[in-house]
Amino acid sequence: MQISNYCQVYLKRLFEITQSIDLRQIENFFSICENARKNNNKIFFAGNGGSAATASHFSSDFLGANIKKGIKPPYQTISLTDNNSVITAFGNDFGYDLIFKNQLISLFSEGDVLVIISASGNSPNIVEAVKWVNENNGVSVGITGFDGGHALKHCQHSIHCQSNKGEYGPVEDIHLIIDHIINNYILEYV
Repeated sequence: MQISNYCQVYLKRLFEITQSIDLRQIENFFSICENARKNNNKIFFAGNGGSAATASHFSSDFLGANIKKGIKPPYQTISLTDNNSVITAFGNDFGYDLIFKNQLISLFSEGDVLVIISASGNSPNIVEAVKWVNENNGVSVGITGFDGGHALKHCQHSIHCQSNKGEYGPVEDIHLIIDHIINNYILEYV
């Protein structure tokens, strides 16, 4: 197969998965972010691998919107994937399954939001963080793919991209598209 033909196949599949998203879930997620902003709560993002990069991207886009629009009160976002020293120390000292939860123990306040980004939804460090937030009067949101995994079962809210197991590329693409939809909406309407 030539790459041009593969591009058509890939883009067609990307469109099919995009059509599986319940747009009310995106609207709900935006409302959660707005409530956090208006109540001076923080929004934490976490993910592994490509989803770690998306978590960082989400956080930076919210912060950038604050500056570009002069939003008051501002979105207070933190990507739990960005501090390599903390991640490696916590992974070494407490176990990789606790790298996000242990950061939240120090940074989290009641009413804060945790947004996990995961294609499979089965990463133990993600699930541990979600459970902890739920137990500590926070709001948990899962942005997932495949069948949603354990994260979808534990998160209070979700944006789910139904896809086949192993479709990391399209799912990660769509997660970043969701970030850009929300960020562009903020820049246009908030």
